[in-house]
This record gives sequence, C-alpha cells and structure tokens, in this order.
Amino acid sequence: MTNGPPPSTSAGRRRHAAGADPDKRDRILDGAAEVFFERGFDGASMNDICRAAGVSKGTLYVYFADKVDLFSAIVARERDRHFAGMRVILDGEAPIGEKLAGFARHLVAILCSERVLKAQRIVLGAVEKMPELGARFFTGGATQTQGQLRAFLEREVAAGRLRIEDPELASAQFVELATAGLWRPRLFGKIREAPDPAELDRVVSSAVHLFLARYGTGEDRASV
Repeated sequence: MTNGPPPSTSAGRRRHAAGADPDKRDRILDGAAEVFFERGFDGASMNDICRAAGVSKGTLYVYFADKVDLFSAIVARERDRHFAGMRVILDGEAPIGEKLAGFARHLVAILCSERVLKAQRIVLGAVEKMPELGARFFTGGATQTQGQLRAFLEREVAAGRLRIEDPELASAQFVELATAGLWRPRLFGKIREAPDPAELDRVVSSAVHLFLARYGTGEDRASV
C-alpha cells in the first residue's frame, strides 16, 4: 500500500499560479527597465522586453496588461525602494524641524538621482501621446511623498505642535519649498550633477524655517 510522496516533496516543488511568481515578475521588470531606460517609452517594444527578460510574450502578458502597466510597475517598484526610509525619518523621536529636514534631504536626493530623472524624462517624452501614463506616474509619486508627509503633519496638529488648516495643501507646499531651485534644473539638464551638500543644506534649512514660520506654534524652532 502506498501513501504517496512525503509532504516535503510537494512543498519543495510548489508551483506559483499564473502571474503570481514574484521571481519571474522581478525578472520581467529588470529586463523591461533596462530596455526602457536605454530606448525610452516609445522606442521600447514588447519583443525587446521579452528578449531582455528571457520570457515569452504570452508570459509577459500574464503579468502585465500592456506597456503602460509594465512601466508603471517599474516605477512603483523603484519608488517603494527609494521611499522606504522616509517613514522611518518621520516616525522618529527628533524635533519637528529635524524630521522635516531629514525628509527633505532624502526626497531631494531621490528626485535628483540619475535613475529617477531618467524615469521622469521618459514620462515627459510620452505624456502628450499617453496622458494616462503621466497621470499614473504623478499620482503614485504624490501618494508616496505627500501622503506620508500629510499623515505626519496631521499627527503633529493633533498633538498641538503645528497649526495647519489644510494638511494636504501644506504637504504640497513643503515639497515645493524643499526642492526649489534643485530638482527642476536637474530635470531639464541645466544642472548636470546632483546638488552639493552645502547647497542642499541651504535650501532645506530655508524650506523648514519658512514652513515653521507659517505653521509652527513656537515649540518647534529646533535647529535643522
């Protein structure tokens, strides 16, 4: 009488459902990112992506509906990796000013990095033909950056350390202040290198002081 293979055998050969293998998904994203960053959105074909990822076109479409879906997934993965540290900064025990300064430095470093700038330029080059790509790119970025910041501001308002009537507007204002004169010149090629630490500190310090002058209660004027 046989009882079949031991449980460990079937567990060791576990098969993922179609479209649910995380390793295969990452392999597709890695190959697609290589093609997109080299050729741009319009220049990247699904055949090129399949070759770079080492998968068939049928497999590719099991995981991603189309090129927009695929590029959006690449951006989302990059964003999750880059922005993971922001929550840690805002959840720490430092004074408000130091948290805001740390958040701003981290944000500017991400936005001014070569890889993120390439993704932004790809979107700008494709958005006129494919506005949905730009909308998904912008909405995802705003959710990560301003969403985390807005939640932090709401907590500080509830604790009585800030006075803010519209945390959503205030979070957008702080992002604009923190990136002023740094991100857009990098995006459009006027500045070819990432901002040096002294210039970054100057802009961030000014952003924090302006923000706290408008929304602070007087208990949050720690140096930054």
